Amino acid sequence: MADGTDRGLGNLVMYQVYPRNHSEEGTFRALEADLDRIRDLGIDIMYLLPVHPPGKKNRKGSLGSPYAIADYRTLNPELGTMEDFASLVGAIHQRGMKCVMDIVYNHTSPDSWLAKNHPEWFYRTSGGDFGNRIGEWWDVIDLDYSNPRSGLWEYQIETLKMWAKLVDGFRCDVAPLIPLAFWLRAREETAVVNPRCLWIAESVEPSFILETRARGMICHSDAEMFRAFDVCYDYDIFDAFKKYLDGSGSLAAYAEGINAQEYIYPEGYVKLRCLENHDQSRAAFSIPGGAALRNWTAFAYFQKGLTMIYAGQEWRNDFRPSLFERDPLRRDADGDISSLLRALYRIKKDPLLAGSGYEVRVLPGDMLMGVHRPRMHSSGETAPYRLAGIFSLRGTGGSVSLDSAEPALDGTYLNLIDGSSFRIEGNRLSLRGEPVIFRIPRGSPGK
Repeated sequence: MADGTDRGLGNLVMYQVYPRNHSEEGTFRALEADLDRIRDLGIDIMYLLPVHPPGKKNRKGSLGSPYAIADYRTLNPELGTMEDFASLVGAIHQRGMKCVMDIVYNHTSPDSWLAKNHPEWFYRTSGGDFGNRIGEWWDVIDLDYSNPRSGLWEYQIETLKMWAKLVDGFRCDVAPLIPLAFWLRAREETAVVNPRCLWIAESVEPSFILETRARGMICHSDAEMFRAFDVCYDYDIFDAFKKYLDGSGSLAAYAEGINAQEYIYPEGYVKLRCLENHDQSRAAFSIPGGAALRNWTAFAYFQKGLTMIYAGQEWRNDFRPSLFERDPLRRDADGDISSLLRALYRIKKDPLLAGSGYEVRVLPGDMLMGVHRPRMHSSGETAPYRLAGIFSLRGTGGSVSLDSAEPALDGTYLNLIDGSSFRIEGNRLSLRGEPVIFRIPRGSPGK
């Protein structure tokens, strides 16, 4: 992990929002009016999808992708003015939250300000034309970072410094495609104007890394990205998650991937934990059934790392909104799980979640048991308990043996999610199909 990364990030929850589709108005002002409700969910960080103007050439859809940016230093006028944006960020800060903005530095729209004014900063095809190296991204052209002295690095870093005076951090789109040396320099120089700037890398799937490298392109691994970034996506295991859901993979493979993160990444690593985002199917679509979805949601909060909720997840939206058209959120009171998110947020604040030794085990009946164990500090002090969670990922109930995960836990415990009590007898627990999170006091067997 990067020098200076705050380990307290593991106690935080981030809310991803697409301003253009968050409301009927699709403006900064309309989003600002919704901040009290959002904060009440238990949110520490607001993450805004790109707020810059999209290009017009080769547009996808009628409005264009927010990731095909025309000018990094201006705002999409459809969202509002700079005054409106500053008001939104100020209102986020007034409510005790931080604001992270999306940075898309691998490519621009074909008609971007940079393409017109600095065409020498762009990748060229064998025929000498603008182009991109990822075929399905046909609405963008790639920048070329191969020459640190071309002027591109300086321009991009100055742009980051400009925005860092206002916002609290950056989520960097497909960050592994850009040289690590650029990110290290950008982090160092941006710290001059914002020493506490938060850096989140949209790291990529292992298959994408291998395919991209085979084409002769730069594509950094998560372990490399942690040198410059505070947080990396958990796309290294997301494929195993999706394969379990669709039946083509096992729960054991997913659990093995989670456990491997404890030894392949630096001490104190922070992974971004989410069930959905703007690039992935909605959790309510992929995980049908209210009980199963509640269990997966609780597991996302219980996991070691920074939890992210995608706007609309609190209403169990089951459609992925279009990036290229007006497609406002559906605010369905019947699907509202806000009370569950608030309860899980209180658990997320447990200090143990940010600095534990973490392990998950597969239990019979498509269940996972996760345990956060305290680490010894230099003072010799440790937390006086372990934190355990049991999650029925199909939302089914029944009696389950804990022998394979934690031995000899007989006793009465408090479910921290809803305040109910339950017993473990003969190291078996009878579940109703709902998630259970509880503390195991120091001195209990199996410590």
